[in-house]
Amino acid sequence: MAKASTHRLDPEIQAALENLSRVLRQPKNRLINEAVKLYVELKGWKIEHELESTLNKLRAHRRNDPNFERNIEAFVEAEAKLSASDPAEGRTEIAEGPVQTKIQRLLHA
Repeated sequence: MAKASTHRLDPEIQAALENLSRVLRQPKNRLINEAVKLYVELKGWKIEHELESTLNKLRAHRRNDPNFERNIEAFVEAEAKLSASDPAEGRTEIAEGPVQTKIQRLLHA
């Protein structure tokens, strides 16, 4: 059983749909359902193709470096090389807002 739903169409699309409905002598509802079905199928196929492509690339990468050793090595080298210029290296800071400032004042009063 079809479920009723409300959607807004741009005026240009609405006018084109009305013209198409009149010319084809088909209800707008049927045309809308047909159009949405085709759109969903097309988008689904496109997304499926993109995901399969991405998965194939990941599998190929894993075959070339199964334990990610090269990636881990590159990360370690970059960390070692750039750590001297990283201002946050080895530090943690918590931004103090008005509440934290007031509590600090009360604790140290």
